[in-house]
Amino acid sequence: MLAVPAQAGELVLSLADSGEVLGRFVIEDGDRWSILWNHSVQGFEVEDVYESRDGAMVLVRSHLPDFAAGLGHIPGRGIQTSDGAGGYWIEDIDEAVPGNAYILRPGPPSVNHRLRTPLEEISLTDLAERARLRIALVDDAP
Repeated sequence: MLAVPAQAGELVLSLADSGEVLGRFVIEDGDRWSILWNHSVQGFEVEDVYESRDGAMVLVRSHLPDFAAGLGHIPGRGIQTSDGAGGYWIEDIDEAVPGNAYILRPGPPSVNHRLRTPLEEISLTDLAERARLRIALVDDAP
């Protein structure tokens, strides 16, 4: 049996309106990355965790420290578990992102949307505050 190498890809950040690429990050099959932000009312950190799964961008889990405005578990969409500190994780969401991409409009500095990859963390707010930012997982094969 031949070993099949893990599929490599890139997480590409670009301006949705112009296509200008603002950042590229190598993502191997099985790697996880997060989009984090501070809740606009309560100020605590919220986290959505994605995984590259056979070339697909998949939302796998979310961390929510509270049941504040706009947050909550939707029955049938993952399993809610305690984080042991008063908040909760929604595990096993396992939703593929249509087209391996979505648009995010990074909020102001108080919200500070961020991207955390296995190797680094950057502020999406600093990169493109209030712009339509496209986050896409693309195959880097020639």
